[in-house]
Parts: sequence; C-alpha cells; structure tokens
Amino acid sequence: MSVAQGTINEIDSSSTLHRAIDWRGAFWVASGVPPLVLFSIGGIAGTSGKVAFLVWAVSMFMGIIQSFTYAEIAGLFPGKSGGASVYGAAAWVRYSKVIAPLSVWCNWVAWTPVLSLGTSIAAAYILNALAPIPGADAPAVVEWIKANAGSITADSPRVVEWLAANAGKTANDAIAALLSADGISAMTPAIRSWTLFSHSLGPVSFSLNAVFFIGVLLMLMTFAIQHRGILGTANVQKVVGLLVIIPMLIVGVVPIITGQINWDNYTPLAPLKAAYAPEMGAWDIGGWTLVLGGMFIAAWSTYGFETAVCYTREFKNPKTDTFKAIFYSGMLCLLVYILVPFSFQGVLGLEGMLATPIVDGSGVAEAMGNMVGGGGFVTSIFVMLMILALILAIMTAMAGTSRTLYQGSVDGWLPKYLSHVNEHGAPTRAMWTDLVFNLFLLAIAAADATSYFFILAVSNCCYIIFNFLNLNSGWIHRIDNGHVERPYKAPTILLVLGTIFAFVNAMFMGAGAKVWNPMALWAGLIAASLIVPVFFFRHYIQDKGKFPEHMLADLNVTMADLQVRKAGILPYVALVAGLIVVLVSNWFFQLPA
Repeated sequence: MSVAQGTINEIDSSSTLHRAIDWRGAFWVASGVPPLVLFSIGGIAGTSGKVAFLVWAVSMFMGIIQSFTYAEIAGLFPGKSGGASVYGAAAWVRYSKVIAPLSVWCNWVAWTPVLSLGTSIAAAYILNALAPIPGADAPAVVEWIKANAGSITADSPRVVEWLAANAGKTANDAIAALLSADGISAMTPAIRSWTLFSHSLGPVSFSLNAVFFIGVLLMLMTFAIQHRGILGTANVQKVVGLLVIIPMLIVGVVPIITGQINWDNYTPLAPLKAAYAPEMGAWDIGGWTLVLGGMFIAAWSTYGFETAVCYTREFKNPKTDTFKAIFYSGMLCLLVYILVPFSFQGVLGLEGMLATPIVDGSGVAEAMGNMVGGGGFVTSIFVMLMILALILAIMTAMAGTSRTLYQGSVDGWLPKYLSHVNEHGAPTRAMWTDLVFNLFLLAIAAADATSYFFILAVSNCCYIIFNFLNLNSGWIHRIDNGHVERPYKAPTILLVLGTIFAFVNAMFMGAGAKVWNPMALWAGLIAASLIVPVFFFRHYIQDKGKFPEHMLADLNVTMADLQVRKAGILPYVALVAGLIVVLVSNWFFQLPA
C-alpha cells in the first residue's frame, strides 16, 4: 500500500473530517463571500471615488484568473482540508520551514476577522431596530426642543464656536442646529452610549458596549450551527444563501432595468482629491495611491471565493468537485461584485456613496430598499436580509478558518490541540479558538469606524502575503511535483498571469495599506510574523524538530525527498522580489498632501 493510500484510509476514519458533501455543498458554504461586498462598498468609494465600480470589476477579474492556480494545487491534495494556504505550504516547505506555515497563518489571520467585522455590523443593525436614534423631526425631539428653546442664546460660547466652523451662517442657524443635536442626544436610548468598559490601545480603541454583546450572541449562534458538521452547515447556508443572494442580484439589476442609473455618476473617471471628500482630483501620485488603496481592500472581498476549495477533504469526489466548487463560486461572485457596486454608484452618486451610513455600513440596507423602489416595509425586509447576509458571511468564515487551523495542526504547522474534531466531524477546538480570538477583535470593531477599518487593513495585509505565497506555489509545484497526477491542470498562461498578479498584489499592499491607516502595513507584517513563535512551539517543542509522516502523503513524498529542490534559488528570488515591490511601492506612492 502506498503512503498516500494508507493516509487516505486513516483519514476516512470516524475521528476526522467526514466526506459528506459534493461541490454544491461547498458552493453554498462559500456563498457567504458575495455579501462581503457590503462590508466595504462605502469605504472603497471613499478612497476611489468614481473609479470605485472599476476597482471592484478589475479586482474580481484578477480573482478569477488567480483561482485557476488554486484549483490546480487543490487537486493535488484530496486528503487535506484547509484551503489553498495548506496546499501552497506543501510547495514552500522544501525551501523554508518558516515560510511554509506563514502561508497557513496569514490565510487564517486574513479570514478570521470576518467573524468580528460581520457581527459588529449585524449587531449595529439589530441595535438600530431595537433602540433607534431618533431623527431631528421625531415628535419626542420636537417636544424637547420646544421645552428647552431658551437654553442656548446668541452669545453662548457654543454658538460662537459653531459659527466659526460654519462660515456664512447666522446665530439663529447655530441655535437651531445645536438645539436639534441636543434634542437627538437627549432622546437617544441610553443603551446606544452605554459601555461596560472602553479604552484606547495604540492606533485603535476598544469598547465592551451593546454592539459587542449582541455580536457575541451572534457568534455563539454561528458556532452552534457549525457544531453539527459540514453537511448541516451546507444545508443551512443553502437556505440562507438563497434568501440573500437573490435580493442582492435584484438590487444589482432593477436600477438598470428601471432607468434609475445616472450615467453622470461614472464620469469623469478620475480619483478623489482627498479621501472621503467629493472633490475630484487627478491621476497623479496622490490619486493613484487612493485608487490602489481601493484595489488593496477590494482584494479581501473579491478573492475570497477561493474558500470553496477549503473543503477538499470533505468532498465525496474531490477529483471532480474541487474545480467545480471554485469555478461556480467564482462565477457567482463575478456577477455580484460587478452588478452591485455598479448599481450602487449609478443610483447614489459620489456624495451618496460617501455618506456616513454607507461608509460605516449602517445605511446599506436602507439604500438597497430604496433602489428597488420600496417603502418602509421593503426597507425593513432588506434590513433583515442584510443581517442574514452578514450571518452568512460569518458562517462561511468560521467554516473555512476552523478547517485551516485544523489542517495546519494535522500537518504540523500549528499546535496539536487544534486537530480535534467532534462526532459530527466538526473541528470544534479550532472553532473555539476562532471565537475567542474574535472576541478581542469584536471589542475593537465595536468601538468606531476607524478601528473597524484598521482591523480590515491589517487582516488584508496578511491576505496579500498568503496570496503571494500561494500564487507562486503554483509554479513551484509544477517544477518539484510535476510527476503527480492533476485532476485539473490550469492553462500555463493563466498560471503565469497568476504569478504576475502575485507581484501586482504586493504593490497594492505596499501602496494602499497606508490609505486605511498609517500603521496598517507595519501592523500587518507584525501580525504575520507571530507565526514564528507559534510554529517554533509546535515543531521544535511538541514534535522535536520532525514533521508528521503523513504531511506530504498526497504527493507520495517522504521527509528525505524534501532535500531535493528542483526549483533551485527561484523561490528565494521570488520572495526577495516581492519584498522589494512592497517596500518600493510604500516609498513611491504617497497620500495627497
């Protein structure tokens, strides 16, 4: 019996993941990727301006091209779960013990924040429904203003300060605005400002507020669903996916059919003069930096359908299911990521896209309701669908990241305790690790929009690192493991394009991370480097410097075979070149003055 066959027999035992789904199951588990467009549709418009719809389209086409490399390397490992990062790590292990687990680690750090970011937005929607902030024309606010009309006078210091910040306005304008703001504040439910504890931590803040605690409940609900195993998860996601994806496609199509699109909202095709300001700029270094910042953060969403190959170990027929899963997931994402941003921009225009409720995500559901011509009831339906969409994304993230942790543990990259599964074949210890880690991130995301986008930018730095390593692993596998049967072999031209895009993405990271936070790039590199002590503990303390024998069993490779490096110095050249691209891009591209 070959090493590979022996391992497959081991894997099929009841103590590991179960082969319970086909490509359709993976497709529905990955259906949480399209709603990711709603996480940052306003943020990307805030940096890219009228170029935003093209940013989404170009990024999506790049993701499609890259997916062919992932489909090929996934087919090499029918006995592994965990996604492309695990398959790519098997290529790099010959050349560096540290670079290989970096791929797995960065993929997890990139995907796991979906739990905290998604629950923070969903919690905000739930809070808005249960304890809404009243508008200036709300009866209670109007009555409060009448009762306190004499509390602010023309010579009040607040009025003087307001007039200094609003040139051309009168004292009566100032009094009306300040009374309205005070009335809204007085009539706002106390739970909106309540927090158990809050503080600042470096470049971000954190808060144990109502959003945090609602988010915790949503995470626990997701955990309970996933505890039943992949088949149960896929069945739930099929129902939720249909409830979410169909309305998203309707939102993308209806404005085009009904003539709501204002074509002037796409021209002139130029960057903004400054982020989040509706003044057009030029295609200079500052303008390009803002657009590249949009390309950088869009990749976190548009490339995400690669999670469809995360379940190879759980496919009934991995030889055929693997390619179908990532291909059809990619086609769905292509449709959503082109239609939805195009229609949003065409209907809302630049100023509408830059409005605070769109940027922070809290007003996206209302905008979707208005785009299909609905009133208050339809908007309420879209609020419910938005919450479902976010839960769908959260479920996709937990399913994928927990299996990345599980397989990383099985293969000797991450601590041993993560390799446990329950009686349903669910990697519960990995799921608990996801949940506990995201409690910390949720406290940050719940604080404010600045902290939210800092988490997003840092996680995407790790995602770009994973992307770079895995696109390069495609040609490394071709050289070192060219003899291994491939259920699917990508056209060489697409493999080459994927490799080129690896360096293009490195440029996006170097140039664009600073758009979201001055510290994002460096914080991302620090987050990536944390794999060093984690891997050191597993490999040198738990495993005494030896990898598990089954780590490369799918390739019929022994530990002795790892000493043969057919690609020579080329992988090292790629690493150095990638680092140079990041550093030079970070130096060359600067934000508008």
